[in-house]
Amino acid sequence: MKNYLSVIKDEILIIKKELKKLDHQTIIIFISILILQTFSFYYSRKKFFRENLASLFPTNDYLPFYEYIYCLILDFIIFFAIPLLIIKFLFKKKVTSYGINLNNKSTGLKIAFISIVIMFPVIWFVSSMPSFQSTYPNCNMVRDSWTLFIIYETCLIFYMFAWEFIWRGFTLFGLEKIFGFYAIFIQMIPFTILHNGKPILETFSSILAGFFLGLLAIRTRSILYGLLIHISVMFMIDFISIIRYKTRVFEIGFYSIIDMLKL
Repeated sequence: MKNYLSVIKDEILIIKKELKKLDHQTIIIFISILILQTFSFYYSRKKFFRENLASLFPTNDYLPFYEYIYCLILDFIIFFAIPLLIIKFLFKKKVTSYGINLNNKSTGLKIAFISIVIMFPVIWFVSSMPSFQSTYPNCNMVRDSWTLFIIYETCLIFYMFAWEFIWRGFTLFGLEKIFGFYAIFIQMIPFTILHNGKPILETFSSILAGFFLGLLAIRTRSILYGLLIHISVMFMIDFISIIRYKTRVFEIGFYSIIDMLKL
């Protein structure tokens, strides 16, 4: 029995010795990402809202809309506010060193502008696909109200800011010291996996997008130009999808009237 205890003790000492060699910031980043993403998966969900918070609202007419707003706001807190506190109080560093700055403004804005111009015809084409039309906007209710659409898109901007920060800011810049350029590929993994369930073309495109946005962040030392691209792409997808939806509804109504007149 003593021999077994001695072996266990020796193994623990070896593990402790190896752990002391590791970079504490890198460990915190990896563990915090796991915890934050898990928390988001269980609590920042429409199902959780419906089962635990829906009763707080006097009417269920806008329940699908409330669900999405809840998810967007909570994910903003999870993926931005909490990592921000980690950077400030655990790492004791400035958030500007994690990509929230306007460094290399000329280069960043030029690349962002060119990227948005290139993406517009691509989005116009893919938005005609049934898989995209049935997916965007994620909240179907905003298709019928421009007021709800504006509120939804505003909350989406905050969500996208947190989304860019957690992967291209907190993860990428946080791991760059140890992994260097490999940090780009590390942040691509969760970024792509979390696109699973979206239209397959979008999911595969997220591999290239993850690399490009990571590279842009490293090049400019800022996440804001990638954020501008990401927000613009999402807005164009939602807006064009709504325009196509309203046009389709109008055409159906118009031809229905024509058919009635023929009778």
